[in-house]
Amino acid sequence: MRSKPLRVGSVGAGFVARFQLIAMKQVRGMELTGVTAPKGAPELAALSAKLGVGDATVYDSVAELVKNVDCVAIYAPNYARVAIMEEIAAAVKSGAALRGVICEKPLGRTVAEARRLVELAASWNLRTAYFENQVFMKPLQVQLAQLEPVQKQMGPFSLTRSAEEHGGPHEAWFWDPTRQGGGVLCDMGCHSIAAGWYALTPIGKGTTFLQPQSVNAEIALLKWGQSPWRDTLLRNRGVDYRKTPAEDFATGMITYKNPDTGQKVKSQFTNSWMFDKQGLRLFMDGMGPGYAFEVNTLVSPLNIFIGDVAAEALKDAESALEKATATRGLLAVQHNEADLYGYTDENADACRAFTAGCDGMLPWSYGLEVARLVMAAYLSAERRQVIDLTDPEVLAELETFVPLVQQGRGAELLY
Repeated sequence: MRSKPLRVGSVGAGFVARFQLIAMKQVRGMELTGVTAPKGAPELAALSAKLGVGDATVYDSVAELVKNVDCVAIYAPNYARVAIMEEIAAAVKSGAALRGVICEKPLGRTVAEARRLVELAASWNLRTAYFENQVFMKPLQVQLAQLEPVQKQMGPFSLTRSAEEHGGPHEAWFWDPTRQGGGVLCDMGCHSIAAGWYALTPIGKGTTFLQPQSVNAEIALLKWGQSPWRDTLLRNRGVDYRKTPAEDFATGMITYKNPDTGQKVKSQFTNSWMFDKQGLRLFMDGMGPGYAFEVNTLVSPLNIFIGDVAAEALKDAESALEKATATRGLLAVQHNEADLYGYTDENADACRAFTAGCDGMLPWSYGLEVARLVMAAYLSAERRQVIDLTDPEVLAELETFVPLVQQGRGAELLY
């Protein structure tokens, strides 16, 4: 007998929710049946029906949504997530039956926020899935499978590097460090840190097997703090980087220890909002003794050329590639970005896990650990020193640490 699809309710109807909807279309066993959001909910419901993902009802509140779905996906802005999870917990306390809760990265803007979400889920025994799509990317997963016998023969990776870069976020709140939680380090550093940590992990070990030892990071405001770029940002997004700037570039190195062998290994991350090329680029590579891998999402089997005379026929640059900045010339095109970037597979994982009554491959406790590493990177950048993650005093400090950029005091650090 065929089981009923997992009924998913979306809290949020913005860019991420739409991208996840495209991913869900490629997953059997789940459908969107509800959505609530301050704006865009009817449009997301209409898109769901058009794509055949589900007939979604628009609800006026989180509480009403929770009563009518099996799984809630939190796709709302970072600054709203704790309050949303408190509403979900209250609905469950009142009798709503949920199989699981999804949260888009980052789990929290600080360690304290991330820990609050973990505690709320645990208090009602809710299954969780932390949506870090890059860990689920097929190119990353396939190289691990391909290199498994090599790793077992030669030993695990000793260095990974991960980068995500594009020209800047879609929404105004993403640019506002007091609402988003920082700049590019909070927005995309969580991606690259998680992907690097995962790729570095020896085959067959858990996602937190490698123990973080230290973080050394730098942040900078290289483009969007300059005129006329900050004038454009103020005019188009309503965010004034003269007063409350955020970093548009971040890089760092995290050192991990293999607890079985004592070997130290390293993962580098680099992120920017100043990649003025084709559009979104994800780059990952790794090196082990006698072997290596490389992933570059701008290398596509499909290329399109559009000359100046024909360019007026195409108005939407993002039909070719997320964050694309041009509609003419030689364009890199990805025909299925939701699948390439891992969104499809993280949805499939959540569907399997919640249907079986389990946490996803990446539970919220994992998201908490990633948040800790992001905060350690901010602390390193502020102090201009290596942060020792084996020091109990440092770990205690990170529990309440709020970066200067997130406080709205980024000018003290970036100018």
